[in-house]
Amino acid sequence: MEAAKQFRKRNAILACLQGTTSHPSAEMVYEMLQKEHPDISLATVYRNLARFKSQGLVTSVATVRGVERFDAMTHSHVHFICTGCDAVLDLPQMEIPLSLNEEAEKTSGCHVQDCRLTFTGLCGRCASK
Repeated sequence: MEAAKQFRKRNAILACLQGTTSHPSAEMVYEMLQKEHPDISLATVYRNLARFKSQGLVTSVATVRGVERFDAMTHSHVHFICTGCDAVLDLPQMEIPLSLNEEAEKTSGCHVQDCRLTFTGLCGRCASK
């Protein structure tokens, strides 16, 4: 029975990440799951996020003000981090040009396997304040 409970919580954590575009922290995931899973602990969330990262099911997008933020979209894509409100946004309309990887390989002599591109600044809401 205990294993089934663990599996249920693990699935809930992954589903929470897959069902949001807010790029939550472990604490945010914990808060989102509290109502439906009042017996879940923050340690369980952290442990499972680490497991998902090692399995390639989620990625760590960035550390925003000392807090790690996660994404269930694991393919290379562009992000924007607001320095005003700490929002982490996907920029799906932008593609990372292959020429960037090629230039990095030429410059470094290394083989590029992945590229993550992140812009920082003020989101539209914060910029208009």
